[in-house]
Amino acid sequence: MRIVETTDLAPCHALRRAVFIEEQGVPEAEEWDDLDGQAIHLLAVDGDAPLGTARLFVHGPLGKIGRVCVAKPARGTGLGAALITEGCARLAAAGCTRVRLGAQVHAMPFYEKLGFKACGPEYDDAGIPHRDMERAV
Repeated sequence: MRIVETTDLAPCHALRRAVFIEEQGVPEAEEWDDLDGQAIHLLAVDGDAPLGTARLFVHGPLGKIGRVCVAKPARGTGLGAALITEGCARLAAAGCTRVRLGAQVHAMPFYEKLGFKACGPEYDDAGIPHRDMERAV
């Protein structure tokens, strides 16, 4: 399995559709935004099979990781942690000193294990409770 940077958004969008829209019930209008063209997209693949994705943004010293998802067959394999670790490394290489993400509240323990700490209040994003989390890179 490897994680690559990609400009081919079709596999990233297919993963996001399967996980966010079909599994989690996120409305299509809320999943698709005009930010994909500004993002760095990571794609985890096993051979030709796309298994996970994340998108990254660089805002000066602050990096942001979002739209992190892993296909059902690859869950529990460490792929999610690998995507976050790779995202943090790429943001650090781009000059970021801190990384922020919007975590689904149920996933906060996963991010805490990766060094993220909650910051700010809980909020609703597409009908799912979220909380911002941040860490140094």
